[in-house]
Amino acid sequence: MQQLLERIQQHGDQAAFREFYLLYSPQLLTFAYTYTKSKFVAEEVINDVFLSLWKNRSRLIEISNMKVYLYRGVKNGIINYFTRNKEWQHLDIDEIADVELKFSADPEEILITAELRKKIETAIASLPPRCQVVFKLIKEDGIKHKEVAEILDISLKTVENQMTIAIRKINEVIQIPVGKKIVETNMKQNQ
Repeated sequence: MQQLLERIQQHGDQAAFREFYLLYSPQLLTFAYTYTKSKFVAEEVINDVFLSLWKNRSRLIEISNMKVYLYRGVKNGIINYFTRNKEWQHLDIDEIADVELKFSADPEEILITAELRKKIETAIASLPPRCQVVFKLIKEDGIKHKEVAEILDISLKTVENQMTIAIRKINEVIQIPVGKKIVETNMKQNQ
């Protein structure tokens, strides 16, 4: 990624920018859709964030954490969109239901039976909305706890509590006993 950013900043390399866009836009689109419930609005917000990034490409080196920068840009873009377009009803993250979670295939998922996967998906769908978003950002998008706290403007402790709730709920549904040590170990691995 650093190489792409250097090519974009130093040479205005459009091919590198396209590659960068294709790398991050799917995750950001899912994140934006979680709040907007509109593919059109989510795409518009994402494209505005990347357009702003392109216009300010000479300052890319100043961005210390690109992933957090992009997610925060999307979050702020959604807020701005709802502010500019009053016909869209603003939804608080705690009021959102039915967040779509898409898991990418990995070796663990391939081993999980279809029945168990269905149980896990049902457990995730039954989580409170904020808990779903936190779980998705950490487990699907691979974002660290501290970065999720920054993106959502919540405390690190809240992120940890939401992940604990998610893990316990999922484990209850799939009937795996979870001790405090297992949850704590999982939390520390993601920090």
